[in-house]
Amino acid sequence: MKKIFLLLIILPVFAFADSMYSPTWGFHIDLPEGYEFTDGDARDRFSFAGPQGLLFDLLIYQSGRYGSVLELTNDINRRLSNRGDVDLFRYRDKQAAVIKLTFGEYDGWALAIELAGENAQQAQKPILLALAYAPANRRDLEIFHISALDSIRPTTLDLRYPGPLIEYSYPRGDARNTPLALRGLNAMIYQNDAEASQVLVEREFNILTNYLNTPLLQDACIRYYRFIFRDSYDRIAGAATVIANHLGASQAVTAEQKTAFAQRVLTFVQGFNYERDLSGSDFVNLVSAITEGRGDCDSRAMLFAVMLSNADIRGAIMLSHHYSHAMGLADVPGQGARFDALGTQWLVAETTANINIGLIDQTQADPQHWFAVVFE
Repeated sequence: MKKIFLLLIILPVFAFADSMYSPTWGFHIDLPEGYEFTDGDARDRFSFAGPQGLLFDLLIYQSGRYGSVLELTNDINRRLSNRGDVDLFRYRDKQAAVIKLTFGEYDGWALAIELAGENAQQAQKPILLALAYAPANRRDLEIFHISALDSIRPTTLDLRYPGPLIEYSYPRGDARNTPLALRGLNAMIYQNDAEASQVLVEREFNILTNYLNTPLLQDACIRYYRFIFRDSYDRIAGAATVIANHLGASQAVTAEQKTAFAQRVLTFVQGFNYERDLSGSDFVNLVSAITEGRGDCDSRAMLFAVMLSNADIRGAIMLSHHYSHAMGLADVPGQGARFDALGTQWLVAETTANINIGLIDQTQADPQHWFAVVFE
């Protein structure tokens, strides 16, 4: 079957601060800001409505209802009189399908994907069906449909992997031995990961720009970086491990040793080439950052947080619109400036100046002008 290309239309629009988790079925979803729950039983059926006619329905079909994802999509197309194409693919060993929606007066995209079910060995698994759509004359909303569907993670084990639609649109390809930003070190990086990661960054940035000068801007920023963290984590896990081992992660056992390791990671990212691109997201994807040693403050802070998380040390970032800056956060002991977020006093890490962890420019030290993005 021919591949359906997801057209990412970058035009103005609008639009859920918290990621939603289903304890019954184990899936996670992270809708753009502004969607509101409108109907359903909040277990097997969910309906949301967003600004400007955005609609999102999610349904769970229990094991045995359909013999396969294809059987489900055929039935849905018949019931909706849908005229769009269907393409089957596999997402992390799960049956999945992407569906172009063109029915009645509506247009959009849908995703059908297997869930884990109660028994991992069962032949027929529950299937999640999500439909993101809007009036057919609002094609400018398509980027929101794609982002909403791509935020779905069928199981908790999928939380730190690229989403199903970016995986479908940009298959990762072959793993290649790739030089890293720390000279003399190499790691296996999938050949298409840098491109795919940057496409996702630009897509989510274009969604983020719709919240400028609105009360939803901070929540939208948190979702933006949360999305990048989930997409990037596995893409750079091998490289982060190689560099972390070189920097002594295995010896970081005591609290003091963890602080020393966090300092070495901070020194590593502080050595990057400072790079900005104001024509787009102004964010260097983390695959390019860790392999090429370049990026602005938020790319470096994100990479710092991911590398700490990879070494089983809690990492986060802090952002300021007032100061137009980003810094890393580490849950380690030590002297210096700390930022309180979600009950943790995080040690601050300035990634764009050659200073020790815990130090901060006094002209940027007012905590009222900062907010944190915690990724767990």
